Amino acid sequence: MTFLAEAVVAGLLVVAGVFGLVGSYGLVKLPDLMTRLHAPTKATTLGVGGVLVASMLHVATAEGRVSFHELLVTLFLFLTAPITANYIAKAWLHGHARPADLPPTATGAGWATFAATAGGGSRDEEGAPPAGEG
Repeated sequence: MTFLAEAVVAGLLVVAGVFGLVGSYGLVKLPDLMTRLHAPTKATTLGVGGVLVASMLHVATAEGRVSFHELLVTLFLFLTAPITANYIAKAWLHGHARPADLPPTATGAGWATFAATAGGGSRDEEGAPPAGEG
């Protein structure tokens, strides 16, 4: 393996470690779920992605073959992290926010996450869930 390839792999690992550290710190220190949600889905995803890219580059230069395992893990990670974050955010919105409290969408329609519920939301005017829900 050449010095340049080793330097790039080392650089990717350092950058990935910094992203992982920042994402982990944000997960612990940010005040609420909606701000804490960005730490693992953005910074930590880039950290793990950097490690996987460094691994692919190392295998390609040291062994002379292409490793598809890391590529598949990277693709799966970058596809599933935003979808998971979206579902967590939607669940939080239904449990903690009323449609009237949300900012306007600037489109003529309301928030899509509340479109499927009867009456535009799962809570009454006082913010309490309907009878029987918890």
